Amino acid sequence: MIKSTLIGKYKNISHGFFNKLGGYSTGIYKSLNCGPGSKDNKRNVNKNLRKICIKIKCSKKNLILLNQIHSNKVISINKVPKRKLLGDALITSKKKFALGILTADCAPVFIYDSKKKIISAIHAGWKGAYKRILYKAIYEFKKKGSNVKDLNVVIGPCISKGNYEVKKDFLNKFLNQNKKNKHFFSFRRKKIFFSLNEYILNQLKNIGVKNIEIINKDTYLNKNNFFSSRRSIKNNFDDYGRNISVIMIK
Repeated sequence: MIKSTLIGKYKNISHGFFNKLGGYSTGIYKSLNCGPGSKDNKRNVNKNLRKICIKIKCSKKNLILLNQIHSNKVISINKVPKRKLLGDALITSKKKFALGILTADCAPVFIYDSKKKIISAIHAGWKGAYKRILYKAIYEFKKKGSNVKDLNVVIGPCISKGNYEVKKDFLNKFLNQNKKNKHFFSFRRKKIFFSLNEYILNQLKNIGVKNIEIINKDTYLNKNNFFSSRRSIKNNFDDYGRNISVIMIK
């Protein structure tokens, strides 16, 4: 489990970016696969999620996960939902509600307003980031009375630019959005590479966020022990495990 130094200084916050180590799953899901949507044994996934809850010190029923759809939909949580919600970001000011995000190369993002005591957990893949999910999430903070200068934002482990190869149409899509987006791409040996966390970082700076931490752990690299969708595809696996990132107000 990786902790943020930025958010970790607040004693009322429990959080963690988990990799794939320390769970019960086997095979290509070994071992801490937390993805209910994967083809893994559901009993093992639930055991893994219970283990996460023990680490975060939350009850299993208060661990809130989304049916993530690569959208820009932000959901405000005031009570435990009766069914899985569709969207890619959660926000709450309620204590003991653990907000969870599942990733396998996309970026998990935490936001904490230290004045208003509001947290958010965001699933920011390229689609969500492109659709401005960070802007929408921070707009929800503002609606709840937050000042941007009080926001602490952590961009968690995701695939690095060095391993995120993309096609020309992907590049063109971003250039059509803003010519300055070329800054987030590199070109070598006739290949194109994209930096997801730099793109997210730039959006946060444009919004006016000052307190930002990037956890530079490449999920694609085997040595970092994260599940990776891209690495699984390269290895011709038919599925992949999901890493979980969780934040809660104690």
